[in-house]
Amino acid sequence: MLSEPLTAKLEGVSTRYAELERLLASADIHASPGKARVLSKELGSLAKLARKYAALRDLRARHAEAKALAEGNGDDPELRELAREEMQALDGQIARAEEELKELFASEDRDTARDVIVEIRAATGGEEAALFAADLFRMYQKYAERKGWKTELMHCHTTDLGGFREVFFSVEGTDVYKHLRHESGVHRVQRVPVTEASGRRHTSTVTVAVLPAVEEEEIEVKPEDLEWDTFRASGPGGQNVNKVSSAVRLTHKPTGIVVSMQDERSQHKNRAKALRVLRAILYERKQEEEAKARGDLRRAQVGTGDRSERIRTYNFPENRLSDHRIGLTLYKLDAIMLGDLDDVVAALMEHEKRARLGEL
Repeated sequence: MLSEPLTAKLEGVSTRYAELERLLASADIHASPGKARVLSKELGSLAKLARKYAALRDLRARHAEAKALAEGNGDDPELRELAREEMQALDGQIARAEEELKELFASEDRDTARDVIVEIRAATGGEEAALFAADLFRMYQKYAERKGWKTELMHCHTTDLGGFREVFFSVEGTDVYKHLRHESGVHRVQRVPVTEASGRRHTSTVTVAVLPAVEEEEIEVKPEDLEWDTFRASGPGGQNVNKVSSAVRLTHKPTGIVVSMQDERSQHKNRAKALRVLRAILYERKQEEEAKARGDLRRAQVGTGDRSERIRTYNFPENRLSDHRIGLTLYKLDAIMLGDLDDVVAALMEHEKRARLGEL
């Protein structure tokens, strides 16, 4: 049997799904393409749960009808026997449907299907940390290629050796957030840097933040809450970089969030990208606050997603990757850095699903 809290949540999903279908079928929605996109994405994220729960309710209704026939006072014993046989068959179907619903609820939520914005920053380790930040960026790019996702570089601050002090990029595709949500945190690398003449192994760290992408209509950002500064972009770009103040710095005054973006040519593009990142950060904060208010264990036991939490070690001399949250160790770091992240991601998703099933 499904627990009362889970049943209540599934009823809420069913109600919201029906409401979204009604809204998307209305003529008014076509006047707002952005709003239609938001509602369509939400509808898609709820579809599996809503349909599976509708199927369960149908099975229960059929069971109730069969039970009424089996316990009836009619004079047809053969009909009552057939009803009892149908009840037994439906018992098994209902039990399987309930287990499937639990599994689905534990692995799907309203953010599962979202695209993401990923931020990677060099932390401790100077130039070596920046080089590893670039390695992680390429790892995620290659993983996205394997999954058939699209990536777009939004902003980067490069170093003389080709590393990244910081880099922002978007990833678009099917269930991107579901697969990448657990990458947030501190990634530690152990290897001999190219800058090390004596051959000593160094330890450096990089922070990763994976933010669910949101539409403009989902998060209201008031113009009066924004402070814009412009400056000349650094890095490659030729004369445009030297002469045009195309880079922007956006400060959200109510929260103090600061987002910087630079593009060799377009200040307008930089402003749009900065707003995309700001909305993603604000949405993530809102989700965390709502989860705390409900008393939920955010993202189960896999990790908080906090940038200060060390989640993983990449040991190059041993060709080893260790994810400290779930005790996973794999000796194929060379393949992982080429985008073969499937084993890592699958283990993290399975761990979260089992933890959430335990909560249910």
